[in-house]
Amino acid sequence: MTTLPWNRIDTVLLDMDGTLLDLHFDNHFWLEYMPQRYADVHGISRAMADLELAPLFRDHAGTLNWYCLDFWTRELRLPIVAMKREIADLIALRPDADGFLQALRDAGKDVVMITNAHRDSLSLKMERVELSPYFDRMISSHDYGFPKEAPAFWDALHADLAFDPARALFIDDSLPVLRAAQRYGIAHLLAVSEPDSRGVPKDTEEFDAVRDYRALIHGLSVTGAKHR
Repeated sequence: MTTLPWNRIDTVLLDMDGTLLDLHFDNHFWLEYMPQRYADVHGISRAMADLELAPLFRDHAGTLNWYCLDFWTRELRLPIVAMKREIADLIALRPDADGFLQALRDAGKDVVMITNAHRDSLSLKMERVELSPYFDRMISSHDYGFPKEAPAFWDALHADLAFDPARALFIDDSLPVLRAAQRYGIAHLLAVSEPDSRGVPKDTEEFDAVRDYRALIHGLSVTGAKHR
């Protein structure tokens, strides 16, 4: 990871799942827990459940429906929010994420969460890992009606926050989302190399990646704080 020019960054935009929180919870829920429950409820084998779910996942990937718990509750005829609560003990911070957030506050940066997560998912996770005091705003893409992959999301975000894209840093574990931010003109971009603590490291391709938030904390402390 290259050294960030913190003196040229005023606004820090942060994803939630896979960036601040361990993606293991979401991966386990959508790839294991929910498909097995779907099979049990509908009286089919797990293999048949996977076959039925695959085209649904494929057709809605990257759209707002992909992230909408109301949509999946209707589509799958399952109590998705209640099921997420059943395994909520898997919700966890990524290492040193809270220390990084505190360092951003101490440095006087404007800190905004931008997540594709549905508001019900965001609320559940904040019950388990209280991050709201670190943020100036916590925005769900559902607030705007567009996922972060869409140019319209970035137009809405800019109209809402009136930030300078040339002086903004955005960290996300999704390469399509990072590319959308890059096309919009966000100047400083970082991917996440290990969003799931129990998965394998991912190739972040053209993007520099966060591997250890302690390096970012050190860079902030060296740059020094500014008055808010």
